[in-house]
Amino acid sequence: MTLSHLAAFAGVMLIGAMSPGPDFAVVVRRAVTGRTIGMITALGVAVGVFVWVVTATTGIAALLAASATAFTGIKLVGAAYLGYLGIKALRAAARRTPAAPEAVTDIRDGAWAAFRQGLLCNILNPKAAAFFLALMPQFLGRDSTTVDTMLLAGVSFTVVLIWFSTLASLVAMLRRVLTRPRVRRAIDGVTGAALLGLGARLALTRA
Repeated sequence: MTLSHLAAFAGVMLIGAMSPGPDFAVVVRRAVTGRTIGMITALGVAVGVFVWVVTATTGIAALLAASATAFTGIKLVGAAYLGYLGIKALRAAARRTPAAPEAVTDIRDGAWAAFRQGLLCNILNPKAAAFFLALMPQFLGRDSTTVDTMLLAGVSFTVVLIWFSTLASLVAMLRRVLTRPRVRRAIDGVTGAALLGLGARLALTRA
């Protein structure tokens, strides 16, 4: 595995991470409640990507892609989860004086909820299986080793974490503006509608 291969893989991962999707919407919405929570959500997304890279190279993702039942099961669970997040955001947007929906009495509970949300949002998206099944053979040959796989998994984790952490930081910097009632309702409304749309699109996806 050469540096040029790793750099090319990192570039592809960055483009994929920057593409609008459920991960983007979730990180933005959570980052409005605070930089730390946003970055923990980003960590959850990055761990999900790491898992997908490893499973894609070990054949598990191929099994999911080949099995209509497995694909449909994950697809429906993922769509339902995105729908749940979307409805939650829309309910927050409908409040006359919206409070931060993720506010908790214990920061540890808030951190775990943020991490779980980022992880599940990524892991329950079967489109990730198709993406990595198409991507990994371009960078791993028959003579590739476990070390090569872990290198690519590490690169993917790092790139995704840096991108979404940067996004979370930018959103948090604008928190004073973004937490104004009208702006917050708009953010919740837009992200809620986006998550519902993405959930519906995922539910209609064919294997």
